[in-house]
Amino acid sequence: MEIVSNLLTPRRPTRQISVGSVKVGGDAPVSVQSMTTTKTADVTGTLEQIYALAAAGADIVRCTCNEQAAAEGLAQIVPRSPVPIVADIHFHVEMALAALEAGVHGLRLNPGNLRKPSEIKLVASECKDRGVPIRIGVNAGSLHPEIYERFGGATPEALVESARQELAYFDEVGFSDVKISVKASSVATMIAAYRLASETFDHPLHLGVTEAGPLPGGLIKGTAGIATLLAEGIGDTIRYSLTADPVEEAKAGRQLLESLGLRERKGLDLIACPSCGRAEVDVIAVASAAQAALQDRNLPIQVAVMGCVVNGPGEARHADLGIAAGKRRGHLFIRGQIVRVVPEDEMVAALVEEAEKLVAEGVEARLAARDVSAEKEAEADRAALLDAKGLDANHATERIEKIRRRTEGH
Repeated sequence: MEIVSNLLTPRRPTRQISVGSVKVGGDAPVSVQSMTTTKTADVTGTLEQIYALAAAGADIVRCTCNEQAAAEGLAQIVPRSPVPIVADIHFHVEMALAALEAGVHGLRLNPGNLRKPSEIKLVASECKDRGVPIRIGVNAGSLHPEIYERFGGATPEALVESARQELAYFDEVGFSDVKISVKASSVATMIAAYRLASETFDHPLHLGVTEAGPLPGGLIKGTAGIATLLAEGIGDTIRYSLTADPVEEAKAGRQLLESLGLRERKGLDLIACPSCGRAEVDVIAVASAAQAALQDRNLPIQVAVMGCVVNGPGEARHADLGIAAGKRRGHLFIRGQIVRVVPEDEMVAALVEEAEKLVAEGVEARLAARDVSAEKEAEADRAALLDAKGLDANHATERIEKIRRRTEGH
């Protein structure tokens, strides 16, 4: 693609943190984030949405952790997610600690809602011990009353002061693995706040216009704020906050970065699970082989490589095409529907063949041409894998027990 980012203001130098496998800040590419709208306790529904977000361009996904059931859901979601997971914490310190037990890759804390210094420092200490970063998520709608009154409202100065106070608590326990957001629903306030934050902090900044609203107005407001700052070299990770399917947020974020020349444009969007206790193949090797075989064909489709047949087709059902491995065979699926079962050593070749046919003939034609016996074979493979590895191949039960001890005060 044509790279035009060198025509923009150079990126502001910041510290770099790691949210799971995704680097944020420093010389890392600007990343795209979104948030699930499902109940986190609904593991299957949440994972389905996470895979759809990853397929649409999200690098990091945030899930709410507002109750014990949500924390227990995260224990099952995190090891099966294709992207790092951040837990959204508001009022309850117990939920922050439970989310850490669930294995999340990051926390988002709202300083206006979690206010007790002792609790803030406790969470920061736990994150420091585990190497888990925190986003200080300041929001104009939830400023601490004292700050709101002192500054005469949710001004840019008030938003930055809220972040500064939170950082001071972190500093007391030696924790600095932080990114910062200072969001407002007013585009002008948001731009001014981030400009001031960029002059005040050297931490990476997470950009967004909060509560931007439904399409198309929300998209316009989000773009106005985020693109203005990116063009000025401010911002390390972004999220559109739309009243819409969160997949639209991920698509918008990816397209914005591509339009500004901050991310490479590509026809193929290949996603892959990070592997888990049920994986029957080397997912990294298969995904790399599939990427190498498909990337030069310029096929504008979403392709998923999944490590097991139990969850793979369902979790990646939003992908145009995918393959899931199990019992030395691969299950080829289109939009979540099994169309063929192939030997393990033919998985990548079959994926390439089907991808070319899918682009040439369309989804409906390829579904009509599916092997009618494939679903029955696939079901037998799924049953065999469950029998061999059990329902809890990721040992989520152990994490849930730790969460319960945390939340019940034991």
